[in-house]
Amino acid sequence: MAEASAAGQQAVKVKSRLANIDALRGFVMVLMLLDHLRETWFVNYAVSDPINAATVIPAIGFARFAVSFCAPIFVALTGLGVYLFSMNHTVEETSSYLLKRGLLLVAIELFYLSPLYWGIVPQPTFWLQVIWAIGLSMIALSVLMRLPRPALIAFGLIIVCFHNLLDPVRLTPENPWFPLWAILYQRDVIALPFGFAAKTTYPLLPWLGVISLGYAIGNWFRPDFGTERRQRNLLILGFGMIAAFIVLRMLNVYGDKPWFVVEGDFVRTTISFISMTKYPPSLLFLLPTLGGGALLLVLFEKINDSRLVEALAVFGAAPMFFYLLHLTVLRVLYHSALAIWGPNNGNAYMFDNYHWVLLWYALMIVPLYIPTVWYARLKRRRRDIAWLKYF
Repeated sequence: MAEASAAGQQAVKVKSRLANIDALRGFVMVLMLLDHLRETWFVNYAVSDPINAATVIPAIGFARFAVSFCAPIFVALTGLGVYLFSMNHTVEETSSYLLKRGLLLVAIELFYLSPLYWGIVPQPTFWLQVIWAIGLSMIALSVLMRLPRPALIAFGLIIVCFHNLLDPVRLTPENPWFPLWAILYQRDVIALPFGFAAKTTYPLLPWLGVISLGYAIGNWFRPDFGTERRQRNLLILGFGMIAAFIVLRMLNVYGDKPWFVVEGDFVRTTISFISMTKYPPSLLFLLPTLGGGALLLVLFEKINDSRLVEALAVFGAAPMFFYLLHLTVLRVLYHSALAIWGPNNGNAYMFDNYHWVLLWYALMIVPLYIPTVWYARLKRRRRDIAWLKYF
């Protein structure tokens, strides 16, 4: 009886240790839907990077900060997930998985996600966005993971903390190094043959640091590490990063473009303080988002039996399926509206009020949840189908 009880307790610990990762991944996927709804139905309202707190609609300003957590947390969890995968696989198997999964993600970005936007933009463009960045980061991690853990941590910290020193380096298209630099750090447009273009929305370099650090903390999630010790480390990490963000942001000298006071408007001043550069992600963009992610991991582990965690874990158990599903549904809805009602803003069909975006956000979560549940259960039930693990 004692052995059975101990085994049961261990199973509960393993479940909570892994369910909180899926729940956090699901949390950022649900947040991501809000930003993609805005980019579909309200893209006529320009949002700069970082946003201009003096002119932005306040609701968009705060929503933009909320969705800022998505990409950093997801990339870090990708690194963490790779470490967990490596616990049951050899280095060669893990490296091979990373290489194949990375190439698949790059192909999905180029040949499926990018064409979803063709016919809207005047020039066929390959949008090198987050899936592209994650794919290349996984390919790079297939090599970086072979480094000793201290070296990998040092590599990640150097990139995350000091990449903003590269901000003044700007190359023009005439420079032979321009395409490589645009992919690595400079958000720009690369001209391609036959009238195509590539938009480097997610420059790669900072994400290499994030995925490396996500992999490096995987050791904390080993079964023998200890729950209290792991949670203590995550709390120290999370609060430490948020404190570092506040100090650096108050100093206003490094890590992002300066924030400013909007005279007589506390709300817009606050928006300015929390508005950071995402493309590429600045140090001050990464500190609160990754720090918040560490705190949420602890929270979701502590409430792992709640319905909230169970629901979020469904999204997190099938993130690529949900990502492709919701973007496809949004494009189908958009083109349907355009065909039925015609353009109402230039050549596009757009909402005239951000409140419609929020309403559609509330309405779409449940319809998207149902097929995601089906796919997550399919992945668990059919582990014999090898390709399912790549989605």
